[in-house]
Amino acid sequence: MPNTLKLPLESLKLNVDLAGFEFPTAPKLPETILGQSRAQSALEFGIAMNNPGYNVFVMGEPGLGRLSMITNHLHTQAKTLPAPPSYAYVDNFGNPREPMAVELPAEHGQTLSKDIEKLIDNLLATFPAAFESPTYQQKKSAIERHFNQYYNNAIDLVDKKAQALDIALFRENESISFAPIRDNKALNEDQFTQLPLTEREVFHKRVEELEEYLSDVLLELPQWRRAMVEKIKQLDNDTIDLAIEPLFAELNDSYQNIDDVITFLAEIKKNLGNTIADYLMPSRTPEPQDNTSKRLLLTELYAPNILVDNKQECGAPVIYEPHPIYQNLFGRIEYVSDQGTLVTNYRRICAGSLHKANGGYLILDAEKLLNYPFVWEGLKRALQSGRIEIESPYSDLGINTITLKPEVIPLNVKVILVGSRDIYYLLEELDDEFNEMFKILADFDNYIPRNDESMQRFILLMIKQAADSGAKPLTRTAIECLIEHSCRLAENQHHFSARIKDSLEIIAEANLFCRPDDQPVCDRSHIEQALAAREHRNGRLPENILEEMLVGTILIDTDGDAIGKVNGLTVMEVGGSSFGAPVRITASVYPGSRGIVDVEREVELGQAIHSKGVMILTGYLGHTYAQLFPLAISASIAIEQSYGYIDGDSASLAELCCLISALTRIPIKQTFAVTGSINQYGEVQAVGGVNEKIEGFFRLCQARGLNGQHAAIIPAANKRNLMLKQEVIDAVAKGLFAVYAVSNVDETLELLTGESAGVLDSEGMYPEDSINFKAISRLKEISDMAGDEDDKEEV
Repeated sequence: MPNTLKLPLESLKLNVDLAGFEFPTAPKLPETILGQSRAQSALEFGIAMNNPGYNVFVMGEPGLGRLSMITNHLHTQAKTLPAPPSYAYVDNFGNPREPMAVELPAEHGQTLSKDIEKLIDNLLATFPAAFESPTYQQKKSAIERHFNQYYNNAIDLVDKKAQALDIALFRENESISFAPIRDNKALNEDQFTQLPLTEREVFHKRVEELEEYLSDVLLELPQWRRAMVEKIKQLDNDTIDLAIEPLFAELNDSYQNIDDVITFLAEIKKNLGNTIADYLMPSRTPEPQDNTSKRLLLTELYAPNILVDNKQECGAPVIYEPHPIYQNLFGRIEYVSDQGTLVTNYRRICAGSLHKANGGYLILDAEKLLNYPFVWEGLKRALQSGRIEIESPYSDLGINTITLKPEVIPLNVKVILVGSRDIYYLLEELDDEFNEMFKILADFDNYIPRNDESMQRFILLMIKQAADSGAKPLTRTAIECLIEHSCRLAENQHHFSARIKDSLEIIAEANLFCRPDDQPVCDRSHIEQALAAREHRNGRLPENILEEMLVGTILIDTDGDAIGKVNGLTVMEVGGSSFGAPVRITASVYPGSRGIVDVEREVELGQAIHSKGVMILTGYLGHTYAQLFPLAISASIAIEQSYGYIDGDSASLAELCCLISALTRIPIKQTFAVTGSINQYGEVQAVGGVNEKIEGFFRLCQARGLNGQHAAIIPAANKRNLMLKQEVIDAVAKGLFAVYAVSNVDETLELLTGESAGVLDSEGMYPEDSINFKAISRLKEISDMAGDEDDKEEV
């Protein structure tokens, strides 16, 4: 039987032959991504559904082409949709802390901004020129003359009364003074001091009377002045209205169908009078300002803050946010320092990705999204409410700032979350609202069935990517090697890995090996060089472990026989690489009823699945050997010189064989190494990493010298997973190494011991010289010993 279990050479590796396939120099790729028809169908369905909650979670591991498929498909779909509205924020003159949102047709975003710039230019050209026109000056002079007439009439009354009292009245601007008259001439101060005292006293008394009279006459002067100021102000406003009316008439015509803009223009027009009067009239400006300062002022007051401009969009937007912090997603309000206080206004509101993707599609990395605080809850809130609300991050920090509360903007967006399976199931378990908001799952396969269609598409994709990246053209043998390597990554001769990114990286690395020889093409040898170089870069740890085995630091026998010892096969993953290595598994059996002790579990190095595999051994012993007597055994099993955590049940076959060897005292050939898991009925089950495990044992045997007796034993279910390296294939071809595939424990025992496991006869007994008979006999002996001990205790 052992020879029938030996695998033939052709089953150890898939040799791809692409003869008969097409190799065009300029291939045209299908729109669907290779091997992901299920995911693409789900994505198309999710995009077509416009009902609330039909957002999409794209599930799969990195490197499967998730993002490229999503973006390509969304861009294609987006072109069929209309461009969404543009949005701007403008000043709310009634409440500057709550800027108003203005919705615009897609093409009017920058148009409105330019129109307001033109309006500002026209205002600067119109004012203060409008106040310097003859018409304005004449009307203003008439108002001032009317006021002056009231004033002059009042002063004339005082002047007449003063003349009757021989007193002269002098007017200088708005100052009034008096002087006595002698000989029809007003006296100066020196002359006045020479008058007799009595005359001077009379003069002072009369002046007091005149001043009282003047006060009575000018009692209504403030009222006259206020009336004049009001009339001039009204004249100014009328002049402003008359000057700006033509400027706004054209704008109102241009935007007559956009209600938000008409409201905005009306608010500007209403507020503009005070601004012009305060800043553009020379008579009211304390310090003259140049046009640059005036333009800056008007821009700060009236220019719209174009939040999102969709003029350039050929359809709906497709936005990928690589850094989804809160501000990048929901928008932010920028601040400047003003005398130690942070202040802001509507022009410092910045759009987030939700604003940019509004009316289209937003792609987010789920893992990155969940790494930042408040983002997930904020996204759910926005999707549920259908609104984008920009909140200041400073308000929660207690910083003294002028905060804004911009008007909310309606949200209509399809969100595509991209994440791993772990993240999807985590969200599904921990967030009750998740499935309500992400009803569509696009599940990316890790493996692609290998058939003529998929291989032809793989060929086209590799040729196209090599050309696009500037690499040397790929030969047929190079692509054959790439498919073989992809099948090795998939651990399956009938599938290749969906991680197309890995193959593209190998092409790039292989292209480097084409340069020294100035090769015009990239063939199999260059691909193999790239793979060998990659293995060498990651080979420090496996080489160190191999060295320790060769010098005897790690005890592994590859020759001779031993009782209770077997070579197991393990696979280790470090970073992005994995490698196999043999380990020594030992077992000891002694009378007692303690059961099978898993040393790894006892010291808390064995993980749950490994412990489960060891516990299954008891079930196998009881089912196979202890049907006629109680199973009483004390045994311990250990993976020697293992100092880290161990998981998986792939050592359970080796552990069982080792245990039976210790139980029956039948030695095991150390030229073999074993991997495989078992169930309680002794059936051998498939395990992972079978290629790395075989190659790990092969390297040790090769280093010590292959003798034709060395072999690896694997589950028969793993035959389809074999994609061994060429050096192993060559050794097998020369008869220096072998690989056996087993289906049950008995086949394994016969290979390891060279003895017959035995077959049950009609009476349910095994032959006396068989392994199973010896195992039953030994277990019965131990059981009887345990029974005798129990009898002694009762006595």
